[in-house]
Amino acid sequence: MTSSFGEFDDKIWARLKKDLKKTVGDTAYNNWLKQITFLSIEEQTISFSVPTKFLRDWVVNNYADKIKNQCKKHVENIDAIKFVVKPLGGRVVPGTARIIKQNDSHWKNSLDIRNSQYPSSDNEFGAPLDPRFTFDNFVVGKPNELAFAASQRVAESEKVHFNPLFLYGGVGLGKTHLMHAIGWKIKERNPERKVIYLSAEKFMYQFVRALRYKDTSAFKEQFRSIDVLMIDDVQFISGKDNTQEEFFHTFNALIEQNRQIVISADKSPSDLDGVQERLKSRLGCGLVADIHPTTYELRLGILIEKAQKRGVEIPSKVLEFLSHRIVSNVREMEGALNRLVAHATLVGTSITVETAQSVLQDLLKSNSKRITIEEIQKKVAEHFNIRLTDMHSPRRSRSVARPRQIAMYLAKSITSRSLPEIGRKFGGRDHTTVMHAVKKIEELKFQDNNFNEDIELLKRLIDS
Repeated sequence: MTSSFGEFDDKIWARLKKDLKKTVGDTAYNNWLKQITFLSIEEQTISFSVPTKFLRDWVVNNYADKIKNQCKKHVENIDAIKFVVKPLGGRVVPGTARIIKQNDSHWKNSLDIRNSQYPSSDNEFGAPLDPRFTFDNFVVGKPNELAFAASQRVAESEKVHFNPLFLYGGVGLGKTHLMHAIGWKIKERNPERKVIYLSAEKFMYQFVRALRYKDTSAFKEQFRSIDVLMIDDVQFISGKDNTQEEFFHTFNALIEQNRQIVISADKSPSDLDGVQERLKSRLGCGLVADIHPTTYELRLGILIEKAQKRGVEIPSKVLEFLSHRIVSNVREMEGALNRLVAHATLVGTSITVETAQSVLQDLLKSNSKRITIEEIQKKVAEHFNIRLTDMHSPRRSRSVARPRQIAMYLAKSITSRSLPEIGRKFGGRDHTTVMHAVKKIEELKFQDNNFNEDIELLKRLIDS
């Protein structure tokens, strides 16, 4: 039932609160909205009070849209809602009013966030779970099989087998993907379980805000009333003693209640710098699963899966080229794929190795910095059982000349060095010699499949 403007009494307020509780859930309502008090209604604006600035900001930033919608359901012609700070038993604090209007940018942004394709986590402190990151589209290989298996066990079991699950590895290797996948699987199996995912930075930020506004009780309760807590990039609390202290107590409280905790970092617990020893010990008391740098096979598998998902046909040579050349992390590799597809779509060109070299020149250059011509020469010499000095010598016997040509070809394929630079590294040879070597090896690869496989093996050895 909608009332006319100005007809707002205790009964309407009671109905509004009841509907609001249904909308946000009991936990969120009790933690954040229960302390809201109706003040007045005038000039198409309903005014509410809250006891602290922290609570005011949190309500405005996270629940303004829901409150506004409920107000419009119960009272006609509402144009704005207003929140002021009024301590319990005190007066309204001057200068604390926050007004949310229909055309307010905050109002629009709030609606945009809620209506996005990324569903919110159970707890308003948490970040949304990304629908792109599930177990189904996670490519498993030797470097990540333990982390994958452990994550699946956590997600599929009602019991806590190891607590915490600590995932660690370099940037872009799949830690965040696995954490989101855990969250989605848990919610799929049991929608009633309360799961929260957030970064360590956000945990720290929310804690600092709670300290600032002297409202830590709600902060603590919010985190300690959940079933599964996932904290990403925990290394960011390094050196933050107060945050570590609160995190330690939150951690202990959840462990004692047999609630599941999943943590990720760029290093193992024992190697985390600036972290208290007792916290290191706690973080390492469950299962520690590392994710190693990707292999050539795993990178190729990921690229194939990404290409298929986009419904784009990309030549196998291009995928193999990217797998060889972009070795830093999966995110860069996926970004390279996106750039190639976008370029081909916008410009109307086909996707070839040559196109990839041109479009991804900057990315390829940054990834090739770690591989030197000297390293290539050493690997090739070892592979063919010749002396390293033969790479620079004038000897022309086939047993030496062919491996030298292969090394030149790999130097041109893997590094960003120019032909004259490569020539100088091979005993001061002319750039035309390098060109001839590259052409010869490409011909042999095409003619002889065994030879081609040998070259691919060498590339993998150099990449590893």
